[in-house]
Amino acid sequence: MTAPPIVVLDTNIVLALWHFADPALAPLAHAIDANHVILISRDDAVEELRLVLAYARFGIPPSRQAEIFAHYHARLHAPPPPTDAPPELPRCRDTDDQKFLEIAAQQGADYLLSRDRLLLKLARHRLLRERFRIMTPECFQRGNLGNPGHAS
Repeated sequence: MTAPPIVVLDTNIVLALWHFADPALAPLAHAIDANHVILISRDDAVEELRLVLAYARFGIPPSRQAEIFAHYHARLHAPPPPTDAPPELPRCRDTDDQKFLEIAAQQGADYLLSRDRLLLKLARHRLLRERFRIMTPECFQRGNLGNPGHAS
């Protein structure tokens, strides 16, 4: 049996899954709930989610913020601490997204899922090609969950 893929979700994908309940991502949500996908993160990315959930523009009541946060946090797996020096990585033009590249590279992720065009643009970068893949969740579903999904 093949080990489940290790995945990093950027904050917008977490919101799409558990705040907006994007029906296009239902197969991914189910795979995460069934432990067919292993989610990893890092404290600064988890804290970013907590802050974003509180943005007034989303209008999420505090009790629902706590629910979403707890739901996501309960699905995170603790990877072993990195033993090697941090790998050389390309710089993301959006410095807030650099952490997702670092998490994926340092913690041995197979995939970084995002819809952010600046992150997706780095998918073919020579420093990442052999480490992990950056793709949309829809593309991940098509290739890994047997779901036709939508165009990436």
